[in-house]
Formats: sequence, structure tokens, C-alpha cells
Amino acid sequence: MSENRSALIVDDERDIRELLTLTLGRMGLRIDTAANLGEARELLARNPYDLCFTDMRLPDGNGIELVGEISRNYPQVPVAMITAFGNVELAVEALKAGAFDFVSKPVDISVLRGLVKHALELNNTERAPAAPTPPEHASRLLGGSQAMGMLRDTIAKVARSQAPVYILGESGVGKELVARTIHEQGARAAGPFVPVNCGAIPSELMESEFFGHKKGSFTGAHADKPGLFQTASGGTLFLDEVAELPLPMQVKLLRAIQEKSVRAVGAAQEVPVDVRILSATHKDLGELANDGRFRHDLYYRINVIELRVPPLRERTGDLPQLTTAILARLAVSHGRTEPQQLTPAALEALAGYSFPGNVRELENILERAMAMADGDRIDVDDLHLPTSQGRRYPNGAPAAEAVADVPAN
Repeated sequence: MSENRSALIVDDERDIRELLTLTLGRMGLRIDTAANLGEARELLARNPYDLCFTDMRLPDGNGIELVGEISRNYPQVPVAMITAFGNVELAVEALKAGAFDFVSKPVDISVLRGLVKHALELNNTERAPAAPTPPEHASRLLGGSQAMGMLRDTIAKVARSQAPVYILGESGVGKELVARTIHEQGARAAGPFVPVNCGAIPSELMESEFFGHKKGSFTGAHADKPGLFQTASGGTLFLDEVAELPLPMQVKLLRAIQEKSVRAVGAAQEVPVDVRILSATHKDLGELANDGRFRHDLYYRINVIELRVPPLRERTGDLPQLTTAILARLAVSHGRTEPQQLTPAALEALAGYSFPGNVRELENILERAMAMADGDRIDVDDLHLPTSQGRRYPNGAPAAEAVADVPAN
């Protein structure tokens, strides 16, 4: 894994440099060390590195400066920040600046080894061809619009990090697909991707579901059961509809994220877990936090990087490519030799619809239209679009043919 790999360690404390040098050396890495920013800059200019560790506070500056410089000048080098124990604010600041991950003092060797493993696998991921996205998922990230191009670029950037990502978007835009793509393009691609709908778990079972339980810890606990954190260890835990978590569970989730460990219900000790947290909701989480319905500290911890997925109505220019891909996939799943085609009028009708359910609704509309169409072409009547609700009009004025849909007073 670490053959011919090298790392740079930047810390003004000799014992930290020696500990990291010993640990990383045993993993087969060649190590260079620097006691300040100046030495680090000289080494970076002369040598290629696969990984860099930097302390937050240095004699001639701070580690945030170095994180920014490496992100700009050596973007292929993952940077891990070394922070004081419990200093979550600085850790979050480092992640926002572009750090790959962070490790707290005193350094936990097992956590350190896991971090190094993921950093080196990130470089392996970039050298290897990306795994193909399953066809049932691929259509939701298609499109040549500027909005989708920016989204794909952002996904590629955040996949290089271990920072928590908060995915914001309306229902049906493909938030889980975005989370899955981040996982597949990142260092944890070989690990599990575990999605969970936070609104679908009864509140009385949440602690057991997330953290696991021991046999006999409550009525019905007939055997030990690992929780979602343990199941996702080494990979990614995707918290969909995270706004639905009750406040008491938010406290426990925050602790698990900060401490990188969990305690199963009925267990005497915590166990370390190695997960990346991605979360999503269709609600305004910031507004909920301001109203006291979501904890501010958890909001800031999971919202290190915010990623907005645009609704379909903001990228109707992508409809030709989207509809072609969806119809091709549906043809295969329905056993058709050739996909049906939309008439120009049908495509125009879709472009005038606002799609409150976004791409998921488009998929449902097209699947229904396939069944309703008589031949190989899908026309406007086959789409069964709402006649007025959800339709968009130029300059806000309804088309003449829609006036009849408005009831008289």
C-alpha cells in the first residue's frame, strides 16, 4: 500500500514529530519533518509528497495557512491537521480550508493509521478508473448545464476530503445519489456506503439503531447487534432527512461524530468507529437551528461543506439528455428492443412544467407515458401533465389554452 510513498510532518514539538515518524515509518513511508512553515515550504518546493501532517500552531504562522497553500499549489497532496484535544472549532476551520482530515493530541495510533490508509487510498482512487455508476442512478446527474457542471466539479473536490458534507436540495433531486457519488469517488470507495432515513426510525429505537446494543440490554434484545456506525466503519454513513432527528438523539450523534467512537446500548465501554458523515434534508436546516428545533453545534459540525443540488426547473436545458437516458433505461427494464421517443411537442410540454418532484417525478411521468403511448412515440397527451398546477409560463402569464382551466368566480 505504501511502497515508495512519502509524507511531510510539520510540527514544532519534537516528540510529536518523532511519534509520527516512527508510526508512519513502520507503515513503509519515507518521512521528512519540518519544525515551522518556512522549512515546510522549502521541502514542498523540492519534493513530491503523498501526505502531509501539520500542527495548527507553528512558530512562524499557523497550519491553516499551510493547508491553504498546499490546496492551491499542491492539490494532489492530502493535508491532515493536528489539533489539541476537544478543539472542534479549529478542526472544522481546517476542514473548511481544505484539510483532508484531522487528528487530535494526544495522537491515537489506531486513528492515525486509519487516516493514513484513507489518504493513500485516495491517491490510488485517482490513479484507478472510476467505477461506473449504475444505470438506474446515472440519469440524475446527467446534463450539460452550468449548474450540473458546477455540481460535478464540486463533488470531485469534496470527494478528496474526509470533511462532513451537508447536501441541500428539494425532494427528488438526487441527494442520495450525490452522497453515493462522493463516496465512490473518494478514499472510502472500497468501504460500505450505508444510507439511513432518519425520519423512518422510531425515536425509541434510534439509539440502538445508530450505536447498536448488547444482548439483554432491553426487552427483545436477544443478541448483540451492531449499529449503523459500526456497519459503516471504514466507509460512509449517509444521514438522509437529518432534520427529523429528535433533539436528544442530536446530542448523542454530535458526541459520536466528535469523539469518533460509540457506546452500544448496554455496553460498558465505547468502541472507535471510522466513518465519514454525509447528511441531507429538503428542509432549511439553518432556519431550524435558529428556531431551536435543531442544535446549532450539530448543524455546524455536519455542515463543514454545503453542497446544493439544483432543482430540475433551474436546468430545463438538460431535459433532452435526461429524457433520452431515462427512456433508454426504461426500455431495457421493460424488455423493449428500442426506446420510445418524445415528440417535439411533448418535450416542449415538459420544458414548461415546473417539476415539484424533480427528476424522480420526471422518471415517473416517463414510465407512465411509456405505458400509455400507442406506438414508438410519446406525445403530449401521453404525459398526463397537470394542466395548470406546476406549469410555468413566460413572463408569468398563462397561455391562452390554459385559461379554460381556471374556474370562474
